[in-house]
Amino acid sequence: MACESENPRGVPFERVEPGNQQERLTVDWIVGFTDGEGCFSIGVVRQPDRPNRRGYRTGYQVSHDFSVTQGARSRACLDGMRNFFGVGHVYPNSRHDNHRENLYQFSVAKRSELLNVIIPFFRRHALRTSKREDFVKFARCLELMKMDRHRTREGLIEILEIAQTMNRRVPRDDLIRILRGHTPDIRESE
Repeated sequence: MACESENPRGVPFERVEPGNQQERLTVDWIVGFTDGEGCFSIGVVRQPDRPNRRGYRTGYQVSHDFSVTQGARSRACLDGMRNFFGVGHVYPNSRHDNHRENLYQFSVAKRSELLNVIIPFFRRHALRTSKREDFVKFARCLELMKMDRHRTREGLIEILEIAQTMNRRVPRDDLIRILRGHTPDIRESE
């Protein structure tokens, strides 16, 4: 078998014949699985000052996550992705509804891992569905954060204007309205 490519850590892997997909993951498999089951998300959480803890300068924390979710019987796929990328974690997500099995999630939320591993991988190996648009927006938001734009009110609004068009396709105008009109002035850095 000839080497098809390298995984994000630079280790070559072999092309796998169709009947043997469970043993090794290929770039095409990772891209296809992410197209179907993956999610690139940007979120915001209010983090004001509170007793015994200083809040964020803008009053909000921006979160970021690349995740893939599967039922417990398919956890091996998520473990394989975790091993392939060499970053992230696989977490259980106990269900409290009428489904027969719990869910597991492969998640990469650490900014450096997203910027150095996940984003470069999907830039080299483009997604093929509408999820590609979400990825491009996700990558742009993380680049803005790398430039510390999320630490300013204007930058935070810029990130949220991008993020509001991701995944749901329903604008989250109320959040941006709150930031524009009701956010206290950002305190100066010490």
